[in-house]
Amino acid sequence: DIEPVVGEDNQYIAYVAYPLDLFEEGSVTNLFTSIVGNVFGFKALRALRLEDVRIPPAYVKTFQGPPHGIEVERDKLNKYGRAFLGCTIKPKLGLSAKNYGRAVYEGLRGGLDFTKDDENVNSQPFMRWRDRFLFVAEALYKAQAETG
Repeated sequence: DIEPVVGEDNQYIAYVAYPLDLFEEGSVTNLFTSIVGNVFGFKALRALRLEDVRIPPAYVKTFQGPPHGIEVERDKLNKYGRAFLGCTIKPKLGLSAKNYGRAVYEGLRGGLDFTKDDENVNSQPFMRWRDRFLFVAEALYKAQAETG
């Protein structure tokens, strides 16, 4: 269904429904990549805003949740009584693997509990996954040795 937005020219609300067979069971990544990635990629649209997602209970039941709770993570990191602090390394694209490792080191040395890759960081020619892994591992061990 498509409805005009009251009082706004050339603005509409579109209601879109997908059959569940289009989605991998239990995959948040697949769900949102399919909905947001594909729809927001339409070049014919000048502006688009996602306002609501309704997930059928049958599909929700396919999500098993994390394999363990927050206490396991707290035990691994020996961090209790406070929220975890982390960040996504930026800029998300363009750093060499060495500079990416340096950014991870500086974040961990500065007090972060963890860092994560941006979803656009994969294994691009300027920063292959294996190289990034090695520099990040070095950064992790160095920061851990310095901070405990």
